[in-house]
Amino acid sequence: MTTSTSSHYHETHARSLADPEGFWGEVARAIDWIEPPKKVFDPSMGLYGRWFAGGVLNTCYNALDRHVAGGRADQVALIHDSPLTGTVTTFTYAELLRETQALAAVLQDFGIGKGDRVILYMPMIPEAVVAMLACARIGAVHSVVFGGFAAKELATRIDDARPKLILSASCGIEPGRIVQYKPLLDEAIALANLKPDACIILQRPQQGCDLLEGRDHDWAELRNEAIATNKSADCVPVLATDPLYVLYTSGTTGKPKGVVRDNGGHAVALAWSMENLYGVKPGEVWWCGSDIGWVVGHSYIVYAPLLHGATSIMYEGKPVGTPDAGAFWRVISEHKAVAFFTAPTAFRAIRKDDPDGNFIRKYDLSNFRTLFLAGERADPPTVEWAERQLKVPVIDHWWQTETGWCIAGNPVGLGMLPVKHGSPTVPMPGYKIEVVDEAAKPVPAGTMGSIVIRLPMPPACLPTLWEQDERCNEAYFNEFPGYYKTSDAGYLDEDGYVYVMGRTDDIINVAGHRLSTGGMEEILASHPDVAECAVLGIKDDIKGEVPCGFLVLKAGVTCSNAEIEREVVALVRDKLGPVAAFKLAIAVTRLPKTRSGKILRGTIKKIADGETWTMPATIEDPKSLDEIGAALKGRL
Repeated sequence: MTTSTSSHYHETHARSLADPEGFWGEVARAIDWIEPPKKVFDPSMGLYGRWFAGGVLNTCYNALDRHVAGGRADQVALIHDSPLTGTVTTFTYAELLRETQALAAVLQDFGIGKGDRVILYMPMIPEAVVAMLACARIGAVHSVVFGGFAAKELATRIDDARPKLILSASCGIEPGRIVQYKPLLDEAIALANLKPDACIILQRPQQGCDLLEGRDHDWAELRNEAIATNKSADCVPVLATDPLYVLYTSGTTGKPKGVVRDNGGHAVALAWSMENLYGVKPGEVWWCGSDIGWVVGHSYIVYAPLLHGATSIMYEGKPVGTPDAGAFWRVISEHKAVAFFTAPTAFRAIRKDDPDGNFIRKYDLSNFRTLFLAGERADPPTVEWAERQLKVPVIDHWWQTETGWCIAGNPVGLGMLPVKHGSPTVPMPGYKIEVVDEAAKPVPAGTMGSIVIRLPMPPACLPTLWEQDERCNEAYFNEFPGYYKTSDAGYLDEDGYVYVMGRTDDIINVAGHRLSTGGMEEILASHPDVAECAVLGIKDDIKGEVPCGFLVLKAGVTCSNAEIEREVVALVRDKLGPVAAFKLAIAVTRLPKTRSGKILRGTIKKIADGETWTMPATIEDPKSLDEIGAALKGRL
């Protein structure tokens, strides 16, 4: 491997591990503190220590007020682009601050103060960003639940967070349909043991709803009155170690796991990442194509770009179908975005519909510099396709809800390192990544094992789970003492590049051989007719488990499904050998996914194994699981 001579990565990362307090203490100067931290890191606090102990700040002040005071008042802070409603709305930093001050005052009128929880059950609209910032402004703890989430799942989060107030909207909009939120919210409150004091409901013009007298309040009326009477809430000082938000991890059953994000470490790490990792300068336009219901949306639609003084795009639409596979390129071109962050699954959908990239060439992408992918493993064929079509660097990076920002990536701002397809590159500052065996012993380079992070975790990573310290220890810290367990499997190569091959659950044991489903998916995806795929281990009486591949084919494929199935089976046998025992590939019209684009491998496996399964709360379309069941009939 040739090392980039212009990159400052190696000395930056080395210093972050050798002198973490010196490194993060310097980085923290980019944040405005009401009182500077007494200690950059206090190992005696919390489960593994806490960052910026004794420091006092306000996250909303750092995201809005200081930019307005510092000359960015008239710069656009937020662009809301909704092909679903045919609207584009912009807010300058001054306008976003005014909206936030007004809503924060409204929240105070409802008795919301420092430490109180507020649940947001909102679509992808600017008011959701305002609501998050308004909570941060007055020291309240927001918990965003994905809009349209099932009532039962919302109820468990209400019971766990115990919010005084819920902010919601009448509806969300999906291609071809309107999702009514209010009936789901009403059902969730009926199911919950704890009842909120009140709900504030934004009536969207596409579908209104009835308000319950005594409990529900009209958002627009409250907002308009607050603006007319010049109501405004000041920023409330909070400790760096106070919670900014609680975000529940998707797919949890029973008592949900609420990941806590603190104010200080979060602001410091996210502000650092915008220029050093993503290569975006203050004043430039940045687009994160996620949803605010997920951690990526929290970090890179709302907080990081605003902390950094950039312009953030918020998109209410899909990669295809709103109206076509050119939707992303239209947004990048129209708003002159310099960098874009989305999920690999979105690119696979675009590649399926537009394999030759014809839509890409319809738009002026001259301002566009870098594409970032995260959320699922970025398979090399998809990355290579994107590189060929876009002619810009395509950067895979890896992170989790629990970390809140990137664990391993390619630091564009520090100077890009050579790209290795299949790897999200190298650990970011503060992350000491190791690969260990079941006894927590490091394994040699190139050897598959459990990926762990040596404690302490860097700033912005979870200090604990909401009111569940012991559960946090059990879930993340007990199995490998001295480490955080990522629950991902993979290896480090001889250059220290990280390869994340799948969740530890996705490493299958075929007749005593530990095989990575991610490695098999890479081979399947290399077939020219395969747009997307998933491999999982299904029960086998003799070998324990055998792999089964599900294929989604590109548009316009002329070969029969059976022919392509035979070809990919031969491809895996050729590349991995008979040890893989790969004999079954099944072409399907689509793969069941969560709304954030993750393939529901666990549920597909249960269907294939004939086990009892429940409908995942985060599923995008429940009918997709019926299609999997039908495709499996007579094949196993």
